[in-house]
Amino acid sequence: MNLILLLPQDFINPTEVNLTGRRLQHVRSVHRAQVGDTLRVGALNGLLGQGVVTQVNDEHLTMAVTLSTPPPAKLALTLVLALPRPKVLNRVLAAATALGVAHITLLNSFRVEKGYWTNPRLGADNLLLQRLLGLEQAQDTGMPSVDLQRRFKPFVEDELGTRSAGTLRLVAHPEGAGPCPRAVTTPVTLVVGPEGGFIPFEVELLQKVGFAPVSLGPRILRVETAVATLVGRLF
Repeated sequence: MNLILLLPQDFINPTEVNLTGRRLQHVRSVHRAQVGDTLRVGALNGLLGQGVVTQVNDEHLTMAVTLSTPPPAKLALTLVLALPRPKVLNRVLAAATALGVAHITLLNSFRVEKGYWTNPRLGADNLLLQRLLGLEQAQDTGMPSVDLQRRFKPFVEDELGTRSAGTLRLVAHPEGAGPCPRAVTTPVTLVVGPEGGFIPFEVELLQKVGFAPVSLGPRILRVETAVATLVGRLF
């Protein structure tokens, strides 16, 4: 935890916070904070700064906080991701958040198993937790938005084209695709398929609404590796 992320309910007043639960345990066991110690803090969707510990015990920790520094800028990137396996979902969400992705859409596709959509990891609490972990890792406070799209064809045909207007539209696809561009300077909408990739019908539908297939080369990568590599290459 490189940043103690402060939630709205933590604030006793504009300059004082009270922490309990996971963050309290981390500060006590990892930072081993004592009264008078200074910690790196940031308000969710707000400024970064410092917190000085004023009280700490088994039940809570209070800090006097000063917030004055803007967080890192978000990437001009929307990630549309075929819903991965539940364990992979946690890693990808945290990593994409840490990398600065601004918006994440989790999408159904032919090779996404139906059971993934009923897994507890897709619950609101876990989706929030994974993004919080990513922000804490990256010393960022800007929470990316997440939405769920369970119907591939209606979403692509009716919504994705409009949502991605004015952006560079790319779909990661290993077959018959040109190389992924590097260091782009325009907003990007990037679509990444499931393990095994999109089926031809899905790629063709994405192409019809303006998405160009791009590849990272002949190596077949896991979803979490592909996402991190694509984001690093694009930005």
